[in-house]
Amino acid sequence: MSATTKNLKATRPDSNYAPASSGSGTSDHSIDHNSTQALGGLIGRVPERQPTTTLGWRAAALEGRVYPGLVSAPGSEARGLLLTGMNEREWRVLDAFEDDRYDLQRIDLTCRSAAWAYVWPGGEVQVEDWDAAGFQERHLQAYAGRCARIASDLAARAGY
Repeated sequence: MSATTKNLKATRPDSNYAPASSGSGTSDHSIDHNSTQALGGLIGRVPERQPTTTLGWRAAALEGRVYPGLVSAPGSEARGLLLTGMNEREWRVLDAFEDDRYDLQRIDLTCRSAAWAYVWPGGEVQVEDWDAAGFQERHLQAYAGRCARIASDLAARAGY
C-alpha cells in the first residue's frame, strides 16, 4: 500500500448498521494496514482482513495530528484493508474512539460494495497525503500503546 493512496479509516458494508442503535451482531470494517496494531490494542484482536479501495477519497495529513483523515478528493484513490467479523461491542468501542469529530458516511468501494466510513469533516487538512511509512517508523508504537491504555475507558464509555 502506498503512502499516497492510504487508509479507509473505518467502513461498514453492512447497510443496516445504525451507529446509535444496537447492531446486528457482526459487520465489516476497513482500516489501513499500519493501524491493525492500534486496532488490536483497542478491541483486543485484529479481525480478518482483505484489501479494498475507494475512488474519490484520500487519506490526508492533518495539521498537528499523527493520524490521517479520510477526505473527499475527486480523482484520488484510497486503499485499505476490509476487516470482517467485528461484533457490536468492538464497533461501539471503535465509535467511542473515533468520537464525534468524524462524520459517519456511506462510501462506494471499487469491489462494487458500499461501506460506512468515518470521514474527516474538514479543517486542519493539509495539501499532502498522510505519510503511512513515516507514521509506522515514528509514531505507531506509541500510538498503539496509547490505544491499548485507553481501551478499557472506551469500552466503559461504549457501555461494556
